[in-house]
Amino acid sequence: VEPGLVASAGPRYFGFVIGGALPVAVAADWLTSAWDQNGGGYVASPALSVAEEVAAGWVRDLLGLPTGCGVGFVTGCQMAHFTCLAAARHAVLRDAGWDVEAEGLRGGPELRVIASEQAHVTVTVACRMLGLGAERVRLVPTDDQGCMLPAELETALAEQEGPTIVCAQAGEINTGAFDPIADIVELCRARDAWCHIDGAFGLWAAVSPTRRGLLQGFERADSWATDGHKWLNVPYDCGIAAVADPSAHRAAMTSTSAYIPPHDEDIPWGFDWTPEFSRRARGVPLYAALRSLGRAGLAEMIDRSCDHAERMANRLAEADGVEVLNDVVLNQVLVRFDD
Repeated sequence: VEPGLVASAGPRYFGFVIGGALPVAVAADWLTSAWDQNGGGYVASPALSVAEEVAAGWVRDLLGLPTGCGVGFVTGCQMAHFTCLAAARHAVLRDAGWDVEAEGLRGGPELRVIASEQAHVTVTVACRMLGLGAERVRLVPTDDQGCMLPAELETALAEQEGPTIVCAQAGEINTGAFDPIADIVELCRARDAWCHIDGAFGLWAAVSPTRRGLLQGFERADSWATDGHKWLNVPYDCGIAAVADPSAHRAAMTSTSAYIPPHDEDIPWGFDWTPEFSRRARGVPLYAALRSLGRAGLAEMIDRSCDHAERMANRLAEADGVEVLNDVVLNQVLVRFDD
């Protein structure tokens, strides 16, 4: 195995958007495996269910998300999008008088999804898995940094009425650029559209006092997707799905059966918030990372990474045969090398 491993956990790995692994998070991940608890239900593991509930509260607090919003720990941003967009599908069709969980999509009101031309592929894949159709997503033009153009979104929203989901982006995969979220949320509110934010890595900028402004207005969105195994540096796999309306989140996800009866909402059941019935308690390594770093340590880690990216871009721009193609606003540097 060893010759085929990639040294992505080290500090000199610069390929893809892959985080390292904090030692404390690795240790917690080992414990999670050794305990071998089912994180799906409270009665199967009360201790780890409570640990995940505490971690969910810390995530809300650190990111500045609405108090009481639903938080689920999933495999990564792909499933975070799936989870959030399932909640969005439930809510916008419920408001149109249709129960999609009971009746499916056939015969129901037409639901449209709008995203930018530079939306990450996981957004369209989530639409594909939810029966919304990857090819039916209406793509809105962007500027040269990959940011959605609000005027073009306004035009797209005006094309037809009915249930609508808009997907904005906090941290474009190549440039790190942020959509003008405040403008996008305002347009969504005017049209009663659901606003979802893909913040796979960029959402963590909310922790930094100096970079939180990149996300202006994001707290007014309806759902947010991010990763723990990127900037938070917990081991694979760890994604986070958050939904402002916990009733829509739970309605799209939760399960009951003869041996798992309905439960009080204040008791932490993992499968209320994720597509999985059984799963590892992946929120425990995230708990360890946040407990170890603290608010100040996490903010310092975010700022240090961004400062390094800016320094790298400045040094590269001085080199012969190298052109920096993006405005370095976060932690992404896009370059072109001459042949």
